[in-house]
Amino acid sequence: MSQKIKLSVALATFNEERCLAESLESVKALADEVVIVDGSSTDKTVEIGKKYGAKVIVTDNKPIFHINKQMAIDECRGEWILLLDADEVITPELTKEIKELLNQDTDQLFDAYFIKRRKMFLGKWIKKGGQYPDPVIRLFKKGKAFLPCKSVHEQMEVKGRIGSLNNSMVHLPTPSFTVYLIKDNRYSSLTAKELWEQKVPINFYNFLNYVLVKPFMTFFSLYFRHRGFKDGFPGFVFAFYSGLHLMTAYVKYWEMKENAMVNIEKDWQ
Repeated sequence: MSQKIKLSVALATFNEERCLAESLESVKALADEVVIVDGSSTDKTVEIGKKYGAKVIVTDNKPIFHINKQMAIDECRGEWILLLDADEVITPELTKEIKELLNQDTDQLFDAYFIKRRKMFLGKWIKKGGQYPDPVIRLFKKGKAFLPCKSVHEQMEVKGRIGSLNNSMVHLPTPSFTVYLIKDNRYSSLTAKELWEQKVPINFYNFLNYVLVKPFMTFFSLYFRHRGFKDGFPGFVFAFYSGLHLMTAYVKYWEMKENAMVNIEKDWQ
């Protein structure tokens, strides 16, 4: 293409037919190109991406999902890149803010920007429990930010100055509690793998730490310190299951140590 590409949108996907169209629709007025790296979806994800004119690259679905995200970033040709998850939606207010930002003199801009996210859980917007504003680095100059691809919880690393946008995107990661459990199963498997790589000892102290102490401290922090109780029943469930995450990971790690037949790479989905 001879046309100058100002903004590229990058996504990594795997079986995202439920929400991808809404996400792509939200950036139609913003993106000069959309690049999707798909982890061999078995649903209509690839078809939807192509329908919206995206460049779709199909590869394998890696346990560290950030690897495919970084592949999408590397394929972008824009001066600026907006990294999205398929369950994130750019609001009209945020679209306007990004457009106005990119029309400014590049020398006056930061190299990357945090974007706040409004998250829905059990059908309710979660305002407390440490879940808002939940800023993530998503808008950046090409070549100025990258994902280390070492952990599911990692933030982007930036070479340069970081600013923040005023408006929020919408994050719809769990349309049902079943989807939440499926995703947490993946994430707890990755945490178990990290425990394996760290060679965490299997002993009574770590049993207490990962099964009782850490889960309780996580729950207490989210539900009381960050006032998750103000979000009602969804706030309690979120704090409770967030606490269970490390316990689940530790059980999986113990199973890996005790049973050579367990394949965390195979079972993570």
